[in-house]
Amino acid sequence: MKRPLDGVTVVTLEHAIAAPFCTRQLADLGARVIKVERPGVGDFARAYDERVQGMASHFVWTNRSKESLTLDVKQPVAQEVLAKLLEDADVLVQNLAPGAAARLGLSFEALHEKHPRLIVCDISGYGDDGPYRDKKAYDLLIQSESGFLSVTGSDAEPAKAGCSIADIAAGMYAYTGILAALMQRDKTGKGSRIDVSMLESMVEWMGYPLYYAFEGAAPPPRAGAAHATIYPYGPFPASDGTVMLGLQNEREWGAFCKTVLERPELATDERFASNSRRVANRDALRALIADGFSSLTVEQVVQRLDTAQIANASVNDMHDVWNHPQLKARNRWTTVPTPSGLIPALLPPGKTEAYAPRMDAVPGLGENTDAILQELGWSSVAIASMRSAGAI
Repeated sequence: MKRPLDGVTVVTLEHAIAAPFCTRQLADLGARVIKVERPGVGDFARAYDERVQGMASHFVWTNRSKESLTLDVKQPVAQEVLAKLLEDADVLVQNLAPGAAARLGLSFEALHEKHPRLIVCDISGYGDDGPYRDKKAYDLLIQSESGFLSVTGSDAEPAKAGCSIADIAAGMYAYTGILAALMQRDKTGKGSRIDVSMLESMVEWMGYPLYYAFEGAAPPPRAGAAHATIYPYGPFPASDGTVMLGLQNEREWGAFCKTVLERPELATDERFASNSRRVANRDALRALIADGFSSLTVEQVVQRLDTAQIANASVNDMHDVWNHPQLKARNRWTTVPTPSGLIPALLPPGKTEAYAPRMDAVPGLGENTDAILQELGWSSVAIASMRSAGAI
């Protein structure tokens, strides 16, 4: 079955997470993704750790189904290769240091006249203008700058998200922006530029706390794993572990009191008669819930919650997720090749019968260099000369 992006070629000068995560989604849909890396070093995410059969966890996550081409883009012969690649490319993606792509002649303005159908996606911390344009930006820094840290953590101190949430947000907006630009090109015949800012991506995700603090109102307090403005919603102790649960409305509150706590009179207690009152009196309510759960096991609490149709979840660690029964039942795991052997990989979210997602190998550094150069017309002698000069 044909995939949605079969025949689309993406050239990417990328590192770390935001751009690689974007282009991996494009590869999942069938795009040919040619990843340009520095000779000898490559994407610096290759060296973050050695947790996956000697390879880096970040890298294997974000770089399957790509081809790795090593180029020292500062050398003239490498620039010739890059120019040749762009002749047939549909999309150029880059998240180099601020200003680096423009200095290499890879800005949309420099490329559009020669390649009018080329889509250029620039991913940066703060965007290509404004007073923060030249600031370096990493995931933690954007979590901080966007206000995410101000609402995450406990009263004692803020906490960052345990995964690269700002990078992921920017990568997903780049991905959807490129899909939209491809659709737009079908209508106009022309490529366009997409300027994705990590800050703007994260601030969009902060919409609820922003509006909660509208016109100078107090922002949501940091509430740990609980919800800052809905209660009860979060982790609660049972006799042998922790249960995660969440209530959304008054019907559920009544069912929770009657079936889970077996204290129906609490449903009409004035202290807890609405969500805002439950939030205001969360300490008293938490004590009542903890007392009610203290003689019950996690399994018993979950049984009561399920009977009352109250949402709940296990507090899983990474080992639990690898073995999650729901993912197994839905056959959501497959394997992909790497230079170190096969590794498991989650199939892309959004299950479809229309096509099979591309799930190809994670490339070794420069693994596809010779094949790509030969495809572009370089001879074996010329390739050997480039390698001896350090251009590849």
